[in-house]
Amino acid sequence: MSKELIFAILLFVVGLVMLIFGGDWFVDGASGIAKRFHIPELLIGATVVSIGTTLPEVMVSATSAVKGSGAISYGNAIGSVICNTALIAALTITIRPSETDRKTLLIPVAFFFASAVLYAITAYVFGYFYRWIGIVLLLIFVAYITLSSIQAKKASALLGENSEEKPEDNGGKKGIIKDIIFLVFGATLIAFGANLLVDNGIIIAKTVGIPESVIALTFVALGTSLPELVTAITSLIKGHGSLSLGNLIGANLFNIVFVSGLSVAIRPFAVPAEATFMGINRSFIIDIPVMFAVMLILTVPPLIKNKLSRWQGITLLAIYAAFCVIQFAF
Repeated sequence: MSKELIFAILLFVVGLVMLIFGGDWFVDGASGIAKRFHIPELLIGATVVSIGTTLPEVMVSATSAVKGSGAISYGNAIGSVICNTALIAALTITIRPSETDRKTLLIPVAFFFASAVLYAITAYVFGYFYRWIGIVLLLIFVAYITLSSIQAKKASALLGENSEEKPEDNGGKKGIIKDIIFLVFGATLIAFGANLLVDNGIIIAKTVGIPESVIALTFVALGTSLPELVTAITSLIKGHGSLSLGNLIGANLFNIVFVSGLSVAIRPFAVPAEATFMGINRSFIIDIPVMFAVMLILTVPPLIKNKLSRWQGITLLAIYAAFCVIQFAF
């Protein structure tokens, strides 16, 4: 065993440990803030937590844009949405279906589909992501954060009126600072841990002879979604299912409006056309339609019934398995 492989394995383990502890502290900080200010966990998950867990996607896509590799930014946005929804959310729903809040869920879902439609129209009609598209996506991100902040204040005031405990009474300023430290430090550990895990996982895979196509589909594609996976699992263990759902929907929205918007604003690019299926750009007939399909399956039922069902998770996992088979076979 070479020194490079031993060092890669060591860093891989370090990255895993950072993810585990980071996820634990991150969820504790987020849920602590939610309780302290009487803000619904789903809303915290769809804003603060989502920003933290999309850090790897931001770093990968922004770096790719600077280097002129638009294909990575484009694929990362769509692929991360599919992975977050059809794998990570699907696993959490299958393991433990939970109740949801339709009112809190409505805004992030509406913003996602509006942004995704704009993204799809740009791809299908123009075939090129101009800088103004990136700026529009970033403005949508700002609008979402602003509207979510207003919603959070209203929710806090409403829940605060029905609670005998005032927000600042629960630990005071020291408690708030502690929650923020947990949140920021946890997000930092998750981001660096994910990078260590992905980078050294690729080195290990190449060293033991795993094909590059498999590496790309596993370590790279799933790697940037590790923070969402860790947060989802930790949230389930700690009984914060709404936080997990909000995080995944928020992360999907941020992948479109913030991650993609920033990449396009930095350096516009044409829609990649290297991968085809039956002579047609694969992203047009598989990737983008699958992205919309899995998000519809995840979000429409809870908007109607105020709850998630196990059949949704099983259906999404089946779609993700089929999606992966197509990526391998064609």
